[in-house]
Amino acid sequence: MSDLHLEELIVSLVKPLVDHPDDVQVFKEENPERIMFRLSVNREDTGKIIGKKGRTARAIRSVVFAAGAQSSKKVQLEIAD
Repeated sequence: MSDLHLEELIVSLVKPLVDHPDDVQVFKEENPERIMFRLSVNREDTGKIIGKKGRTARAIRSVVFAAGAQSSKKVQLEIAD
């Protein structure tokens, strides 16, 4: 799955979970070993994305990691404060 598709996947997973879907943004940082996606949401929605005991964040990361498994680089997702 290409980087663009991974960004679209993250947005499509997150937008239905938040109250402010227009504030969802994904930024990409890439180096030779990894691709880091940084997710930014409205402050009011941060708790919804993290979920109880981090379960929602862990589930989103699992899907993104699985989708990027065919990449030669390690794929990571960080949730910005």
